[in-house]
Amino acid sequence: MNTTTKSKHIGRNISRIRELREMKQEALAIALGVSQQTVSNMENSETIEDEKLIEVAKALGVNEAVLKNFSEEAVFNIIGNTVNNHDNGALFNYQPSFNSIEKLIEVFEENKKLYERLVQAEKDKVEYLEKLLKK
Repeated sequence: MNTTTKSKHIGRNISRIRELREMKQEALAIALGVSQQTVSNMENSETIEDEKLIEVAKALGVNEAVLKNFSEEAVFNIIGNTVNNHDNGALFNYQPSFNSIEKLIEVFEENKKLYERLVQAEKDKVEYLEKLLKK
C-alpha cells in the first residue's frame, strides 16, 4: 500500500477558486497587472512563490491558506452534510453568510476602480503619443 501524500497543485486550486468566483483569467490578469498567458501558466504550475500567492489570494478575495488547502472533496462533504443533516424537513436549507446586495456593490466598486485605472492608462498613452507628434 502506498502511503505517500499527494502534493497540492496550487495552480489548480487557483483555477478552481477563480472559476467558483465566476472570474475569467483576463479579469484576474488585470487585477494582478499581468497578462492572461501569465495567469494561465500560473494555473498550470504545481507551486507558486509565496509573495505571488498572497497577491493572487488578495485578487480572488480569499486568504492564501485557502489557495494552499482548497479541496473540492471538502466542499462536497460540506454540501452533503448540509443536505443530509437538515432538521426542519426541508431538502436543502441554505443560509448565505453575506448580504448579496452588499457583495454586488463591493464587486461593482472594485470593477469601477479597475475601469478607472484602465481609462487613466489609455489617457496617459494618448498624451504621450500627442507629445511625440508635436516633436
